[in-house]
Amino acid sequence: MEQNYLQTRGRIFDIQRFSVHDGPGIRTIIFLKGCPLRCRWCCNPESQHHQVEEMVVDGKPKTMGRDVTVAEVLSEVLKDASYYRRSGGGVTLSGGECLFQPEFAAAILRACQEHGVNTAIETTAYTSWEKIELVLPYVDYVLMDIKQVDDKKHQEFTGKSNRLILENARKLAQSGVDLTIRVPVIPTFNNTPQEIYAIAKFAESLPGVTRLHLLPYHRLGEDKYTGLGRDYRLKEIKPQSNEALEELLEVARQTRLHCQIGG
Repeated sequence: MEQNYLQTRGRIFDIQRFSVHDGPGIRTIIFLKGCPLRCRWCCNPESQHHQVEEMVVDGKPKTMGRDVTVAEVLSEVLKDASYYRRSGGGVTLSGGECLFQPEFAAAILRACQEHGVNTAIETTAYTSWEKIELVLPYVDYVLMDIKQVDDKKHQEFTGKSNRLILENARKLAQSGVDLTIRVPVIPTFNNTPQEIYAIAKFAESLPGVTRLHLLPYHRLGEDKYTGLGRDYRLKEIKPQSNEALEELLEVARQTRLHCQIGG
């Protein structure tokens, strides 16, 4: 990476401070724009397209997407350096899919590490291994989604095959990076005991992986689809009860993994 990497430019749509749900401790989340998947339940539809677009929020148009340098992002991140030190937190790159902009993502992560800030990414890993290798030297913690092991169903609900994802999950585990597998639990897609158990068994097969997080389905992003003039395709689906989620958690715990709801 070039010496002037702090001037690397990329496109984000939000920066969220004081998060406690996207990695250890108090974290700043950088939301990068662009994603190759089209998950029907996506709660950040404004992240899917790389281009800048308008979304109506509270009756007013709002521009979603802006181009920034790594130096500008780092300036925001370092505002909360004392909170990271006290809590064991840091910065997490999210999206969209942060690996959709791999050079930009790698430059942000490098800058953070060089300033002593813990780094994490949230990813589907739907990309080439060469792009993942760009960020790996600068990542302390990876939160990776495994949404479904059945390829046909994965394609139906996300628009893409899961074969590359599962292959990259194995490679990430073999790389030795600190890897947590996360499962967005979506009714009609993957919320049966058989499906959760299959995902958990796959995660258990990954060398060094010890954690699996079940992420409950919610509809908090539904209004965004209206604001973008898009159709929300899971209108008839309701969030599961706590009791149903606990039952799925017990199924996942039949593996050796440490499993939890949320995280």
